[in-house]
Amino acid sequence: MQIKVLIADDHVFYREGVRALLSNTPEITVVGEASNGDEVIAKAAELHPNVILMDLKMPGMNGIEATRKIIQRQADVGILVITMFDDDDSVFAAMRSGARGYLLKDADKDELVRAIVAVERGEAIFSPAIAQRMVQYFTASPARQSASKKLDEFAELTEREREILDLIAQGHNNTVISNKLSLSIKTVQNYVSSLLTKLQVADRAQAIVRAREAGFGTGK
Repeated sequence: MQIKVLIADDHVFYREGVRALLSNTPEITVVGEASNGDEVIAKAAELHPNVILMDLKMPGMNGIEATRKIIQRQADVGILVITMFDDDDSVFAAMRSGARGYLLKDADKDELVRAIVAVERGEAIFSPAIAQRMVQYFTASPARQSASKKLDEFAELTEREREILDLIAQGHNNTVISNKLSLSIKTVQNYVSSLLTKLQVADRAQAIVRAREAGFGTGK
């Protein structure tokens, strides 16, 4: 199956460079380009890409807000952030907005293709430098984490994500959730991947613990 990719970046030379880079990759087709947040939202609705390569700093609406709005409307779209910014605030803001991956713009073709394929499959992926930063963050002392991040991850969840998290906390698997909410398995998998990222947990078991501590999973 062809992976349809939409490129969102305000630099035309960069968009053209990525398009050329991917042109000889049989499993990937670039279906469109966008130069700002509003445009990528419109193109996503029009072109239905599987993966969006999202820059963070664009004129008008930035990539973080554009990602949040797209995920709210098209939860099955995989968004891969590609940027020059590797600070903690940018990384975690992107993850909380619903992005599934984060690469720096110095990534080579092989790394970019691997990331696109992984994101299309619903996996989370990070460039080595970003992965190292996340390891350092999660191995930091609780006091340091609290001082650097005082955001409530649950406040970032959409209504649908909270509904799915509640079912996860009740112990339901993806198939049951799919039937209960009349969603495809793929869509449920995408929601679960987004939830794990936003809650900054490694797996479903940790998500259940966090969710139950927060009062989810009490429904019948």
